[in-house]
Amino acid sequence: MSTGIEAEARRAIVTAADSGIGRAAAVALAAAGIDVGITWHSDQAGAEETAAEVRAHGARAVVTQLDVSDIPACGDVIDGLIAELGGVDVFVNNAGTGASTGFLDLSLDDWNRVLDTDLTGAFVCLQRAARAMVAAGHGGRLISVTSVHEHQPMVGASAYDAAKHGLGGLMKNLALELGAHGISAVSVAPGEIATPMTGNEDVDPHTVDRPGIPLGRPGDAREVAALIAFLASPEAAYISGASIAIDGGMLQMGPQAGAAITDHSWRTA
Repeated sequence: MSTGIEAEARRAIVTAADSGIGRAAAVALAAAGIDVGITWHSDQAGAEETAAEVRAHGARAVVTQLDVSDIPACGDVIDGLIAELGGVDVFVNNAGTGASTGFLDLSLDDWNRVLDTDLTGAFVCLQRAARAMVAAGHGGRLISVTSVHEHQPMVGASAYDAAKHGLGGLMKNLALELGAHGISAVSVAPGEIATPMTGNEDVDPHTVDRPGIPLGRPGDAREVAALIAFLASPEAAYISGASIAIDGGMLQMGPQAGAAITDHSWRTA
């Protein structure tokens, strides 16, 4: 039985690292001395900007296009990236998408698009990374960026909620099955973060008022990245099977928020 990564991580892959949490995570890992494989779906220029930041920290950057919803071809892309890096010690499954449509109006095509990207494609990519880690025999870290909606649902996000609940469950299973190989599996569950997905990437989150979040603001992508970098570090070697919320306390607001709501506007997306 392996006891974990025998040395500090040297090679990581971060999917959807062209902006937001993915870019911040790639840069944080590079600052820790880790070479990074960077994937992009539609923003190649953004990925190259991430690569430049990674290289500025003295780390190697390898950039490739990845469509996680292209199943099973997405797994072949991960295999190729692992080969180019010379292995993988940390895999950060960050790519994701959503659909803001009520359940009764959600099309099967949109359902499949979200599930393919957020869950099935994630399964394929995580499996390829895990197989490489097992073959290398040095352990490894599998980190999935899920969402607070892995834990609590949101109106108008049935496909996203289902996919993130499923991804969180998958990561718990990986912790069980892969622990004997020294591979840990952890979910990072962000709340509202200032990224392109929330439409406020270029906004200082400290200037945005969010009364429904105990800390009163959205999060910064670099705050999530710092957590990911910690989970990739030797100090986090014994964390596995957990889902760590990084949400400014948002998940604690359930009953409190319920008591504060004064109209029915929340019922529509």
